[in-house]
Amino acid sequence: MKNWMLTIGVFFCVLSMQAQSVIGKWKTIDDETGEAKSVVEIYEKSGKLYGKVVEILRDSHKKDVCSSCDGAEKNKPILGMVIINGLKKDGSEYNGGTILDPTNGKKYKCYITLDSADKLKLRGYIGISIMGRTQYWARVKN
Repeated sequence: MKNWMLTIGVFFCVLSMQAQSVIGKWKTIDDETGEAKSVVEIYEKSGKLYGKVVEILRDSHKKDVCSSCDGAEKNKPILGMVIINGLKKDGSEYNGGTILDPTNGKKYKCYITLDSADKLKLRGYIGISIMGRTQYWARVKN
């Protein structure tokens, strides 16, 4: 009986730790309308975090391309595009990388942190973080 209770306890502990990670799928929310726009999957590769658009939620935008982007992203589909690049863990925050805004084609420095288990705080900025914009994304529950 003790082993069974220990097993259950470890299982819930592991689930709790996973819920406390920024890795996973997140629903992006439009700043002005509050409407869900897309789902971005945040993943780790070689010790850094990246985020890829894995779903576009608004039917009229499913085939949008990044016409304002420069370089390799120019005129590429937004669906499947990596928009968060190279964030490194720094305490409870991830920073040191960039985020691409496909609506205007601009790249910004950014940092992300968990506001709660199911709410991600993302801040994109130019120069210093005071000169930027904050968004909150909601965790996608499977």
